[in-house]
Amino acid sequence: MTDDHWSGSGTAEDPWLLRTAPLSAQYSLYRDDENDPALLVCQVGSTRLTYLARAVEDLHAELVRRGDWVLLGAADEKKEPADDTVEAWGRSPGNPVGGWYGQRKGYRGRFGMYLPPLLEALGLAELEHQPRNNRVRAVTPS
Repeated sequence: MTDDHWSGSGTAEDPWLLRTAPLSAQYSLYRDDENDPALLVCQVGSTRLTYLARAVEDLHAELVRRGDWVLLGAADEKKEPADDTVEAWGRSPGNPVGGWYGQRKGYRGRFGMYLPPLLEALGLAELEHQPRNNRVRAVTPS
């Protein structure tokens, strides 16, 4: 890991190695363009999660639209997310995909945990790294 909390290029052979916002856990993530639609494959210990790859652009656009800090609000699929959080948006019928970005039934949650650190690594977002209640906001690439 680098001092920036991430490394890797995002391929299956060289996945991004990321840390959750509180920097308490490491996970890997890569983009699978062979799948239709393209997916982000997230490996957390022995658990494999998948999210629609378009989530990166869609979440960035939503953060730009909001123009301020947004709480992450990470929650399991079975738990109701807090209102007005990244997690709630990632499940909302009002988002660009009309619902869940998570693709593996039973493991569709935690969008607010695993996607914001990727946006930070890609230079698309600024992310807080406190023990709890972290927030994210858009960065517009120059």
